[in-house]
Amino acid sequence: MKSKNMSKNMKTKSRAISIGLCALALGVSITAQGAASVFIDTAMVQGFPIQSDLGATNQVQYRINLSETNWVVLTNLVVTQSPFWFVDMDAPPSPRRFYRVLVLGTNSPVPPGMALIPAGPFTMGNCMGPGEGDSDELPLRTVYVSAFCMEQHEVTKALWWGVYNWAKAHGYSFDTQWGPEAKGTNHPVYFMTWNEAVMWCNARSEQEGRTPAYYTSAAQTTVYRGPRTSIENSYVKWSSGYRLPTEAEWEKAARGGLSGKRFPWGDTISESQANYYGDTNYSYDLGPNGYNAAFTNGAMAYTSPVGSFAANGYGLYDMVGNVDEYCWDVLENYSSGSQTDPRGPESGFYHVTRGGSWGGYGDGYSAYFCRVAARGSAVPGDVYYGTGFRCVLPPSQ
Repeated sequence: MKSKNMSKNMKTKSRAISIGLCALALGVSITAQGAASVFIDTAMVQGFPIQSDLGATNQVQYRINLSETNWVVLTNLVVTQSPFWFVDMDAPPSPRRFYRVLVLGTNSPVPPGMALIPAGPFTMGNCMGPGEGDSDELPLRTVYVSAFCMEQHEVTKALWWGVYNWAKAHGYSFDTQWGPEAKGTNHPVYFMTWNEAVMWCNARSEQEGRTPAYYTSAAQTTVYRGPRTSIENSYVKWSSGYRLPTEAEWEKAARGGLSGKRFPWGDTISESQANYYGDTNYSYDLGPNGYNAAFTNGAMAYTSPVGSFAANGYGLYDMVGNVDEYCWDVLENYSSGSQTDPRGPESGFYHVTRGGSWGGYGDGYSAYFCRVAARGSAVPGDVYYGTGFRCVLPPSQ
């Protein structure tokens, strides 16, 4: 079944965040410089002011034991006035919480193998005109996406099996017991279900000691470890753990900071830029026709090792071609008007895929499906020859 589907230097300023204790009568104030931790004890206070540059995204984190190493992300705040008074309305009477605040993109370390995608607006959809692409790629609208970290490469065979084997030994139940396919350890995996990709993200989080993102209900108390079930937006801790990118996150990342372009690097494509099925009937495909000659044995084409082609402006590889990629959102028609961090409808039958692929079983994915605006779909419990995924993380995790 076929579904459609930096190295740019980031200049950052060292911003100071000053946090004053709520017990102002004590005359106490604390200033965090860089990535230093600032501890605010809820046994003393219920809220505190945050002083920061206007427009900066401040991430509030907490933990309940100062001997722990992992911080729990509470929320991301875009500061519109300074000082900004913050109150943790969900803080329980016990155990007490200790807080710190980081300015995203300035003092937040990026995990190895990931790239920071900066917060900001972009134009989402088919910007080449209504005569190109499918109707569900329109209307164009401005979408604001908060900062996040995205994996530079698609999930490889080596990474998949390392997490999968740990997961099977720790109570996870996958849909397909034989696992996905891949040509080699440094090639992307494919042929897993969307549900399995979601479970795998949770297992990766738990294996690394992170708080998982996906749960079995809106109460967010039972971690989703299988068997197959429907997962809705309210079941997700969006500021915790590995997860699939939303469709908006994927497209913003794929564009690599460019605006109004057909592909992550410009308006034309060739086999020197991606692993896909060439078809010069499309004016923007420079070919040559057929499968990429570097990744075929003459009888059948196959995936390329991750990172075989140049990265886009955000330092991401293979955002188009190689394997199609699962996204979080349930497929629906775009709405008009600007949006902030859209996540799609609560439930539905199909989930979005993006990016196109090298092909599979003689049914090639042309440049048409490699356009950054092109949308595909997948049933969450089915497997697809040529569909894989990559993970995202909240900043500062």
